[in-house]
Amino acid sequence: MDCLLMRHGIAVETAEWSDLDDTRPLTDPGRKKVRQVAKGLAAMELAPTHIFTSPLARARETATIVNAILCPSVTISLCKALEPGSTPQFLATFLRTLPDRSVVLCVGHEPLLGAMGGYLLSGQASQNYPMKKAGVGMIHLPGSARAGEGRLHWWCTPTQLRALGQAKKGNDTD
Repeated sequence: MDCLLMRHGIAVETAEWSDLDDTRPLTDPGRKKVRQVAKGLAAMELAPTHIFTSPLARARETATIVNAILCPSVTISLCKALEPGSTPQFLATFLRTLPDRSVVLCVGHEPLLGAMGGYLLSGQASQNYPMKKAGVGMIHLPGSARAGEGRLHWWCTPTQLRALGQAKKGNDTD
């Protein structure tokens, strides 16, 4: 299994939002950056077979944007294991229910995603893998999502992924 962990894009600040935190959307610049990141992922020719997202609005919106650019035929599913307050162990248990050859995009929140990176790579749910908003990491899991058995393919900032999308766009016009 290849597991793509993606943090949601830039959302409206909590202090500027009068409704429930769960409903905070992405900002216009946040949407734009997520689109650019998705183009970078497309330049890498990634083909998710599953997309799971936290039910919070900012994560759902991020997943929808990426889905439209990267893999529009894949259905987005809400996943409680990606909610804030979840644990890497709960998310790993969920991932183990999927076929071994899956390419899974999980859109969620920090600190869960960084802790999940640590859990899959070292067996410890540490914060050694922080993730910026709209950042993405890819971990290969031989077989199932067991602690410490993952192999890091890459862990990219949104700036790196946006640049990759721009480079691909530039190459397409040659």
